[in-house]
Amino acid sequence: MIVPAYCRPSAFEALACELPLLSTRRGLVRAACAVASHEHAELKARSTLESLDLVVTTVRRRAPSASPNAQLAHLHDMLFDVLGFRGNSEDYYDPANSYLPDVVSSRKGLPITLSLVYKYVAEELGLRTHGVNAPGHFLVAVEMLEGANRSLMFVDPFYGGTLLSLPEVYMRIEEATGRPVYADPGLLAPASHHAWITRMLGNLQAIFARSGREKDLYAMQEMQMLVESRSEGDGG
Repeated sequence: MIVPAYCRPSAFEALACELPLLSTRRGLVRAACAVASHEHAELKARSTLESLDLVVTTVRRRAPSASPNAQLAHLHDMLFDVLGFRGNSEDYYDPANSYLPDVVSSRKGLPITLSLVYKYVAEELGLRTHGVNAPGHFLVAVEMLEGANRSLMFVDPFYGGTLLSLPEVYMRIEEATGRPVYADPGLLAPASHHAWITRMLGNLQAIFARSGREKDLYAMQEMQMLVESRSEGDGG
């Protein structure tokens, strides 16, 4: 096993413990919390999961039926209208935007952490959801069934849960990357949980490099090495 020189040992150990469970949504949440505990040892996965589970319970109580459309409508109302989850465009490069416990508390974050909040709550409600590891801007896709027809509904949690058509998804990627994007379905493939954590760590490395925090940059690289040393046999 890798011995960290820069990462907080308790955070590194917590991440190592969660990697075998990364295929589950709770494992993904706990792994994201382990990343955050490098800087904030007091940030615990248990309290974060309890907060998210409370949102799930509230949506279930508010929804008039268990139909996917009703659950989805109340999910959006609770997350974005009542609780006010949104992107932190005012201070985009604050590392706290990448720390899931901070995001659940402040209700502000990056696209990828807000997408994780959305995915966890949606899947607990029974909605099949996956992350979209699109270049420059992470999104969420919800599988919708109408009779025998299956379609994907794209959601942008960073912009208050905006629903995007397929052309709008590619436009959002163009806006984020600043370069033309062609309609390539490969850009919208479901993100594995392994890829989710890897991208979160990559974001933090870029943030720490930008701010000159070299030791924290190296700590995130150690965590990424740990994740990459394990098999990617997980779900998305």
